[in-house]
Amino acid sequence: MYSIPYILWLLLFVVAPVLLIVYQSFTDIDGAFTVGNYGKYFTSSTALRMTFNSLLYAGIITAAVLLISYPTAYFLSRTVHKQLWLMLIILPTWINLLLKAYAFIGIFSVNGTINNFLEFAGIGRQQILFTDTSFIFVAAYIEIPFMILPIFNALEEMNPSLISASRDLGANTWQTFQRVILPLSMNGVRSGVQAVFIPSLSLFMLTRLIGGNRVITLGKAIEQHFMVTQNWGMGSTIGVILILSMVAIMLLTGEKKRRKGGNRA
Repeated sequence: MYSIPYILWLLLFVVAPVLLIVYQSFTDIDGAFTVGNYGKYFTSSTALRMTFNSLLYAGIITAAVLLISYPTAYFLSRTVHKQLWLMLIILPTWINLLLKAYAFIGIFSVNGTINNFLEFAGIGRQQILFTDTSFIFVAAYIEIPFMILPIFNALEEMNPSLISASRDLGANTWQTFQRVILPLSMNGVRSGVQAVFIPSLSLFMLTRLIGGNRVITLGKAIEQHFMVTQNWGMGSTIGVILILSMVAIMLLTGEKKRRKGGNRA
C-alpha cells in the first residue's frame, strides 16, 4: 500500500524515460525504424574515440578525487569537531553548478586571480582556462564531497575494538591501516567511486564552460545531437551506450556477496 507512490514514481520518471530513449535509439532522423544508429556508432572512429575519452577523463577525475578524499575522510573521522568540518565540506554542494563554473572562469581567465598572481610573481600570464588540466581540476573539485561522505561514513561505522585488537596483537600503524582499516572501508570507497565516476561520464556543461569544447564526452555528444543536429535517434543511441556503461560500472564496483555457508573445514 505505502509502496504504490514509490512504484509510480519509478515507472513515470525512471522506467518510462529509459524505455523512451531505447525506442528512440531505433529511429532515424525522420522517425523511421532502423538499427543503423548502432552500426554507425560502433563503426565510427570518432564515436569510439569519444567513448574512450569519456572513460579516460572520468577515470582520471575519479582517481584524483579518491587520492584527495580518502586521506581527508580518514583525518576528518579522527578530529574533534568532525561534524563542523563535514558541514563545511558539504556547503559547496548547495551552490548551483553553473555559478561555480562561472566563478572558476573568473579565477582561471587571462585577467583572473591566478594569472594576476603569476604576473605579480614575474612568471607571466598563462593559458589556464580552456585546457584539460582546468577541466579535470574543476570537475574534481565539484565531485570531492560525494567521495568524502561515503568514505567518512564507512570509517565512522567501523568498530574501534578491531583497531585496538590489531594493535594489541603487535601491528603497527601502517599494518593496522593496511589490514584492518582499508579493507573495512572499501564499501565506502566503492560507493564513492560510483558517485563520482558515473556523473563524470556525462559531464557536458563543464566541457563547454571550462574545457572550451576541447574535451568531447558522451554527455557533450548527446547534447549536440539533441540540441544542434536534431538527430534524436543518434543522441538516444549514445544515451543507451551511456546507460549501459553506468550499469557496468555499478556491477564492477558493487559489493561482492559472499557465498552462503562459506568454506567448510
